[in-house]
Amino acid sequence: MISRTLMVIMLITTCLKTFAQHIGENFDDLSKHGVSIEQLDNKYKDAINVEAFKAVFQTDKEQEALIDAYYKLLEDFGNFLIKNHFVWEKQTRCFNRIYFNRNGTIDYFLYNFTTHNTKPEDVLPIAKQIEFKRLLNLFIQHYKIAITAKTNFAQCSPVTYSPD
Repeated sequence: MISRTLMVIMLITTCLKTFAQHIGENFDDLSKHGVSIEQLDNKYKDAINVEAFKAVFQTDKEQEALIDAYYKLLEDFGNFLIKNHFVWEKQTRCFNRIYFNRNGTIDYFLYNFTTHNTKPEDVLPIAKQIEFKRLLNLFIQHYKIAITAKTNFAQCSPVTYSPD
């Protein structure tokens, strides 16, 4: 028989795992996790916005620090892919929207390799997409962007991955 204390510990652990998820996913498959872009956008404020008062990072200095930290994250991820023998056969375009906890951990890293005008020959092979997702999820489990905020925030950008 399980003691009441052990049951409480198990319940707390399960809840913490539920709320401390680090999910790397294609935009199209986000709903599999029971969440939508609209829900995330309501929970995470824009890191930078054309209207500065709507952004988490409002001053030029804060925005510069965010951009530096964001580029460093993308560089670190690229190096992680290389270290794990992930090779791009050709230049590959991707769009990211990353949702950060206020402490800099990555809650959601969404990506998409295709757009409405992606040519069939430019579509990343399924096996490559699966390996990218696997490595992305490993990377974001322990990565923290080198900036924090008073609230959760999100940043997006296009990225072009190139063969070395």
